[in-house]
Amino acid sequence: MNPVSSLASPSAPTPERAELARAAQQFEAIFVRQMLAEARKSHFGGELLSNGGTDTFRQMQDEHFADLAAQRGSFGLAKMIEAQLAAQVPAKDGNDGL
Repeated sequence: MNPVSSLASPSAPTPERAELARAAQQFEAIFVRQMLAEARKSHFGGELLSNGGTDTFRQMQDEHFADLAAQRGSFGLAKMIEAQLAAQVPAKDGNDGL
């Protein structure tokens, strides 16, 4: 982490920074969904109640969990991604768009 950039950043996020935070959060949610999907492939104990409805419910459940985990920052990936990408974006002096 660059101490100079952390001191220079304003307390109120800019629209660009807020958009960057949302994108990083969405990436974290996608990553968590992929992890859960791979974990589901391991079939611990067989398929006693497996059918289309159960599979769909599990997928929806996993997607909801991934979204909640990303919103709460449970894994911290979004914050790390946001910090890395924000360091690559040049600071702006005006209120003009990207």
